[in-house]
Amino acid sequence: MIRITRETDYGIVLMASMARNPDQSHSAAALAIQRRLPVPMVSKILKTLTRAGLLVSRRGAQGGYSLARSPQAISVAEIIRVLEGPIALTDCSTQAGCSHQDHCTVGSHLARISATVEGALQGITLWDLAQPPAEPVRFMERSPVRVLSDGIV
Repeated sequence: MIRITRETDYGIVLMASMARNPDQSHSAAALAIQRRLPVPMVSKILKTLTRAGLLVSRRGAQGGYSLARSPQAISVAEIIRVLEGPIALTDCSTQAGCSHQDHCTVGSHLARISATVEGALQGITLWDLAQPPAEPVRFMERSPVRVLSDGIV
């Protein structure tokens, strides 16, 4: 299973919440209460996103965190890269020089798949995530695997 960390999941949720009111400052405590997340984790994520330039922080009574750019200009891929690192299915998809490169037959295909996944995430913006879904999300059920008498699935 390809997974992002809980921290990245929370980061995307927090940024999407902020995108619903992009001109407003948001405190870490208010975001934590709103999203029902631990304040220390929210603070850590917001500081990381601020250091990377996706958020701006302001001190004072009217302070808090706000988006550094419009929600339409921030992609999900950017958030993931900041909190996770490079977007890739395998380590060799991001590193130049795998020790198995000379005899690997799938490395270039995996790199192409990684690039496709990254491109799809680049095409989804915070603005997209801030909008209510057009229809309810329905997860596909796995169909049972059937083995035919001749061994063909």
